[in-house]
Amino acid sequence: MKTLKNLFLVAITASIISCSSDDDNRTIVPPGDGGDIIGSELKGDITADSKLIASVDYIMTGSVTVKEGVTLTIEPGTTIKAKSGRTDVFLAVERGAKLIAKGTASNPIVFTSDASSPKAGDWGGLVLAGKAPSNKGLDVQSEVAGLLYGGTEVDDNSGELSYVIAEYTGAKINGEQEFNGISFFGVGNNTTVNNIVVSNGNDDGIEFFGGSVNVTNVYCANIADDMFDWTGGYTGTVTNAFGVRNEDFDAATDDPRGIEGDSNSSDATATPISTPTLNNVTILNLNPNVQLKAGAEIRRGTVATINNIFFAAYGDASFGNRIDTKDDKGNGTLTIVNANAQGSVGDDKEGGAINGSVTEITDGFSVPADNTVEFKSGVGANLAAFDWADQNFVVTKK
Repeated sequence: MKTLKNLFLVAITASIISCSSDDDNRTIVPPGDGGDIIGSELKGDITADSKLIASVDYIMTGSVTVKEGVTLTIEPGTTIKAKSGRTDVFLAVERGAKLIAKGTASNPIVFTSDASSPKAGDWGGLVLAGKAPSNKGLDVQSEVAGLLYGGTEVDDNSGELSYVIAEYTGAKINGEQEFNGISFFGVGNNTTVNNIVVSNGNDDGIEFFGGSVNVTNVYCANIADDMFDWTGGYTGTVTNAFGVRNEDFDAATDDPRGIEGDSNSSDATATPISTPTLNNVTILNLNPNVQLKAGAEIRRGTVATINNIFFAAYGDASFGNRIDTKDDKGNGTLTIVNANAQGSVGDDKEGGAINGSVTEITDGFSVPADNTVEFKSGVGANLAAFDWADQNFVVTKK
């Protein structure tokens, strides 16, 4: 706390933050031509190209919004702590703005809670809006953060997220609105997203609301609701995705799933239809007290393809259904290639269509007492891609 206090005094001295009469409308003003934000407190609008630097211990005490036409760059190794226990603490990137958060394996960018004993839901999360199509319309308001998104630019560019960790996210606003770890609203496919970790989230890990952004190497650990989620006409590709619920993580909604895919809950025929492709996916449950409702629930008009997926539940952990394409608001269609399963992962529930079959396997996979997962090359996600994240999840290869 002493360190933060001293940094706050530096911020005042440097006069890099200007306050209006209403503290909630604070504007973050970067000093000099370089745009470095050197004051520790982050809250308000970023209205000029700016940079967060690794040498400053930042604390986000309210909403931070990157305004249209502005770029926020975050240096590798930067840590941003969010004030815990509030629903108005999040980072938002408006349509037409950019976030360049380009960490490295040795120096990732970390968004976390400031609590001494952090927990899921301590703060909001990351929210990006873009100009790519949504089947909800051209100017849609985001579920959280109040951003407009949607448009006709499939190749829109909202910046880059590489080697980014977001943890203890998912603040609950009310019974209908909660933050995800990272939310992509109409984000286009010229946006670069790779090597992402969302852990200890109180709602979904990553959710796509329309858009066409592609994601590579995404790891969702200990997520209370759905690990990977899409809706609104999402058409991108997700490659190498690992979702796990560890045995000591008990936060859960009524229906947590590995994958939940929707197109449009009001009109399953609305275009563009959600048609994502997922390559190399592992959905793993290690918690005997929390059943995943489904490994993959593909519904409400979604037409999805999954190449190489592994569903697994070890010990007394389980799934309700392995794959479910039936829904009273519209069935889904799933094509699967090279699908494998082990443990108590339930049966498939076909209301729409499931093209392809799942192979039950018994060899090569186990979780010994030291919580080590053994896996075979080429089955599901390449878990070794997440070694940099240091999430206390040990992997051995057979």
